[in-house]
Amino acid sequence: MLTDHHQHERRDAILSILGNGIVRRQAELTQLLKKRGFAVTQSSVSRDLRELGVLKASGRYLPPPPETAHAHGNLGSLAPFVRSARPAGATLTVLRTSTGAAQSVAVALDKAEWPEVVGTISGDDTIFIATADPRAQQRLLARLREHFGA
Repeated sequence: MLTDHHQHERRDAILSILGNGIVRRQAELTQLLKKRGFAVTQSSVSRDLRELGVLKASGRYLPPPPETAHAHGNLGSLAPFVRSARPAGATLTVLRTSTGAAQSVAVALDKAEWPEVVGTISGDDTIFIATADPRAQQRLLARLREHFGA
């Protein structure tokens, strides 16, 4: 089993590769990591991409926005990936994103720990955001407009 140190080095290498060139497929990233001496499989790379919050948009992988932005609730760096926000009933909000970006945006929302958000579920280009009541939903929609213009 990999130590945390090796996992950290591999993930740093992934971010470096994505920051320095265009990577369109996981198999391509796997090969680049192997060239750097990492023993990886496509499934481990997939898990790393998901846990790092890497975005896939316009057919390429993009490094996640800085974690410090998420920690302080400043999600504006994700605005280019958010298409719209609409209420669906009294306590559910549907956030539409560009293809492949929903999971990364949902992770950022979860990390922001907005009090209005009870939880999120994401697909490929859609996020369902649950709120406790209609008032919380209205506050959430205002925040989404503020941060994403949605």
